[in-house]
Amino acid sequence: MFSLRHFFLGVSFCFLALGASASPENPKNGVEYQVLEHPQPAEAGKKIEVTEFFLYSCPHCYAFDPALTEWVKKQGDKIAFKRVHVSFSDSMAPHQRLYFALEAMGLPKAEAEELHKKIFNAIHAERQPLTKEDAIAEFVAKNGVDRAKFLELYRSFSIQTKSTRANQMQSSYKIDGVPTIAIDGRFLTSPAAAGVGLPAKATESARGLAALQVMDILLAKVAQERSAQAKATGAASSDAASTKTKVKHHKIKKSTTASKDS
Repeated sequence: MFSLRHFFLGVSFCFLALGASASPENPKNGVEYQVLEHPQPAEAGKKIEVTEFFLYSCPHCYAFDPALTEWVKKQGDKIAFKRVHVSFSDSMAPHQRLYFALEAMGLPKAEAEELHKKIFNAIHAERQPLTKEDAIAEFVAKNGVDRAKFLELYRSFSIQTKSTRANQMQSSYKIDGVPTIAIDGRFLTSPAAAGVGLPAKATESARGLAALQVMDILLAKVAQERSAQAKATGAASSDAASTKTKVKHHKIKKSTTASKDS
């Protein structure tokens, strides 16, 4: 469950204070989403970076994954989507290494996504914990992955480095619950946050849809800000070019006048 330590302790109070004005359709900072105090660098270039922090062992991540996957497909080239498997304890490290080792395998996108679903299903529907190296290797091999190559990566320093980097991101983004979605390195939301105003008995699906609504609004906000910034930059460049041209013409005119006088 999404529960940022410095954010959601006050969610109930915030929601009561804002009343009906806060909702997934009209999200408020500090209620349905949070603006990071220290924005993190985004690496998506012109695209808007969307990052999911998740755990394979998290039932809420499992419930949210199908809707999130479809939402990502609908965004097309507007976003650059990535997942970051976090770890809150040593017991979660095997799943983290599993995720990054498979990512490093370079599997075709469709195959990688299908295997991602199968891992979730194995853990939550089939009750396979997949916490031991042998069980993990056997599982991926049964699903068409080269066992030897996978184990070489799973045990490698490069995967340990990726896991360390993921833990650093988890700390930088102040993630203490999942699933959490980060947008443009600045905004955080989740099914728990976006659904804070829903009835207590609201389903996981309803909370997930609320999160997707908030994500749509945050994406539009980022796109609008970038458009305004591009126009301002363009106007400034145009003004600078115009000034440069006027100065050049003035110098030519002055030079011509001086030549006539001589």
